[in-house]
This record gives sequence, structure tokens and C-alpha cells, in this order.
Amino acid sequence: MALEDYIRDIQDFPKPGIGFKDITPLLGSAEAVKECMGLLLSNLKGKNIDKVVGVESRGFFFATLLAYELNAGFVPVRKPNKLPYETISSSYELEYGVDTLEVHIDGIQKGDRVLIHDDVLATGGTAAAVCELVEKLGGEIVQCNFLMQLSFLRGKDKISKYDIYSPLVY
Repeated sequence: MALEDYIRDIQDFPKPGIGFKDITPLLGSAEAVKECMGLLLSNLKGKNIDKVVGVESRGFFFATLLAYELNAGFVPVRKPNKLPYETISSSYELEYGVDTLEVHIDGIQKGDRVLIHDDVLATGGTAAAVCELVEKLGGEIVQCNFLMQLSFLRGKDKISKYDIYSPLVY
């Protein structure tokens, strides 16, 4: 199955000059989701993951499924003021501005083996911020995985010290 056939390109979203990779056609196909999950899980055999961190918001779709399949806890990383308990935060630059992410202070325990999942690795700012949050809480990052990677934006360079996996590379 060609997963890229389920990714729709939207020009000038969320602002002019940005080419957005829309995963909703993939999410609408049970077969494509199953294929994607198989690929994401195939790279995690024997990794003993304690927590799966999902990045708001499109990262939540597969992160929760991965947590379920790995018998691991799910930890949401969200934009400011979306989490109800005490948080720590990290700010980052992305291809179209600056943003901040937060995680609950008790979401990850010291020594937890963590899988970070997001839908896309673009400039790497979001991923680097999430890695910073996980490490501040004492987690050990086992892998950063993404549904797709936009290699021309070189985001991999910002998180190169970690194991990185994505079934789709553009």
C-alpha cells in the first residue's frame, strides 16, 4: 500500500507560502491506518516503552494507538493553558512562527522509557521542544517517530542525537 496516496497537499495553509500535508484522508481509511500502525510498530520491537508522548494535535491520533499496542501510558503534550494540572513548558520556532508546548509535571517519571510521536517532522522545532520536556522530567527518549518527514526542511538535524523513524519521507 502506498501511504503517500492518502496524504493530501493543501497549499497556503495555515498561511500563504506553507504547503500543508493533510492526513485526514489516511485517517479516514481503516486499511491505511492499519498499514501505518504496522510500519510504526515494526520499528519498536523489543524497545520496552513505558510512555508514549503525543504532540498536539495530530500526533494524538497515532500516539494513543501506539500506547495501546505497546501497553504503555499516553502523555499528551499540548499548547499553553490546555492541561488542567501543573505543567512545565518549552518554547520553539516552527516554519511559520513561534509557539510553546506544555506537559504535566507528573506525566513522565524519572527513568521512563519514552516514545515521542507526532504526525510530521518539519523544521524540528516542535520535536526538539518535546525532547527537552521529556528530559527535564527525567525520561529516556527511546525513539522519536513521525508519520512523515519533510526532509528538505532538515528538522532531523535538530534531534539527530535520537533514534528517528518515519515511514514517509518527502
